[in-house]
Amino acid sequence: MRFETECNYTAKRFSLNIFITSETPVRRSFFEVGRKILKIVYCGDVVGRAGRDAVYNNLSLMRERYRADVIVVNVENAAHGFGVTPGIARDFLDRGADVLTTGNHVWQQREIVPFLDECRQIVRPLNYPETAAGRGATVFELANGKKILITQVLGRVFMDSVDNPAFALDRLLKNYTLGRNIDAVLVDVHAESTSEKLSLGHYLDGRVSVVAGTHTHIPTADAHILNGGTAYITDVGMCGNYDSVLGFDKQAPIDRLCQRYNGNRLEVCRSNGTVWGIFVETDDKTGLAKSVEQFSLAGGN
Repeated sequence: MRFETECNYTAKRFSLNIFITSETPVRRSFFEVGRKILKIVYCGDVVGRAGRDAVYNNLSLMRERYRADVIVVNVENAAHGFGVTPGIARDFLDRGADVLTTGNHVWQQREIVPFLDECRQIVRPLNYPETAAGRGATVFELANGKKILITQVLGRVFMDSVDNPAFALDRLLKNYTLGRNIDAVLVDVHAESTSEKLSLGHYLDGRVSVVAGTHTHIPTADAHILNGGTAYITDVGMCGNYDSVLGFDKQAPIDRLCQRYNGNRLEVCRSNGTVWGIFVETDDKTGLAKSVEQFSLAGGN
């Protein structure tokens, strides 16, 4: 691979498997001799230590079980629930992740700003101003020469005031055509609104391989392939402790709910994490999705 990373962590047990495909529910049909497919694993928002450990402990399993060509992880909330530090980002890459995406908390840890310029394996939202640090898209190249474009956009409903995500993606995709100069395209839509994510999914249908929603931390049950061949899910879900409020200890959010008291600091959960993600297979000839599978893995901590 162009990006040199090693996958050396011991994986833990597999806990949930949901398989959806445009052709057949039997996965082995996609491993037929001579079948040319590209395999992508995408893990949702990592929240705090519980989420980090859960992903660390399962990177080897995901690589082996899915024979993944590329593993992409959203590290939006990896550092104490808000943003990511250079050290944490390096840990993910050193342990086997290939590319990292972020989100609206990307600027939360100030030391990440120069790292965004230095590292080609981390992506900030594409529809921030062009003068912002880092890059909104990156191309990951495999050892066999296949190339995967990974990009991310922010939604605008109940989110930051940013450029129109559809127009930002249009400008980017003018340079890439599936099946011609790029083998697969993964788009992370980091947004609050389900309708905005769905609209972007249909808008991009047939032009990209995967549209994966993040940000709400709750996995949705709508992983499927759109009419034009793009794999879609409204929200991948978080990697973190689900006995929580979005990965945070429950008491402070309950106090805010019941007493309108915001004095208690939000504390992220530190153990018992679960990985939620999707596995997508794309056709080499078209770059479009052949199957999409939603999965959950116990963190083992």
